Amino acid sequence: MSEKHDILDETQHIISPDDSMDFRFLVRVGLGIAFVLMLVFPKIFINTQIYFKSREISTLTHEHDALLEENRLIKSKVESMKYKSQISDTLF
Repeated sequence: MSEKHDILDETQHIISPDDSMDFRFLVRVGLGIAFVLMLVFPKIFINTQIYFKSREISTLTHEHDALLEENRLIKSKVESMKYKSQISDTLF
């Protein structure tokens, strides 16, 4: 049994190298994550800004359309009132 353990101990570094995470590995991983975030964050920020501006523009467009329709209705009411006023002036 000890011969098996001796052989396993001798070949262990070849079969599976040391998998411990040392400080340099953790620093590299942290730098890699920071680099990826630096590349991705501006794109996410710009996309969200475009999204919110487009929502704002859409809201303003709907309000503009509603105001134009309201303006058209008010103009037709004013025209109707002018017509009634002119008709009533000629009758009396």
